[in-house]
Amino acid sequence: MQDRTVCRERRAQRRSLRAIVRHRSASTRATARAVRAVASGKPQPVRTRLVAAGLDDATAKRFAGAFSRGVIANGTRETTVKLKGRVTKRVPVKLYAAPTFVARLAAYRPKDATAAAAFARLALEVAA
Repeated sequence: MQDRTVCRERRAQRRSLRAIVRHRSASTRATARAVRAVASGKPQPVRTRLVAAGLDDATAKRFAGAFSRGVIANGTRETTVKLKGRVTKRVPVKLYAAPTFVARLAAYRPKDATAAAAFARLALEVAA
C-alpha cells in the first residue's frame, strides 16, 4: 500500500514539474515574440507592447482593454477570434506607436494595488 502511495505522489510531482517547465517556456517564447514585434518599429497592439515591456502575459491580457480605452490609435488591423465550436469572427485590433504607448504608460494606473505597482515599475523602466 505504501509503494502505491509513494508512486502516485511522485507521479503527481513530476506532472506538476512538467507543467511548470511548459508554462515557463511558453511565457519565454511569448516575451521573445513580443520583443521582436516591438523591435520592428511598426505600431503594435497594447498587449504585445506590455509583454515586451516586461509584464506577464496574463496581466497584459487583463489590462489591455482598459489601458487602451480613451487613447486614439495610430492604426488598426483585423484579426480572427475563435468563438464556440468552429465559429470564428474577424475583429479590429487597435495599434499603437511607441510614443503613444509610453505616454499612456506614464499616466495609467489600475485600481488594483499590485497591478498599479507593476505598471509604475514598467513606466520607470520604459522612461529610463
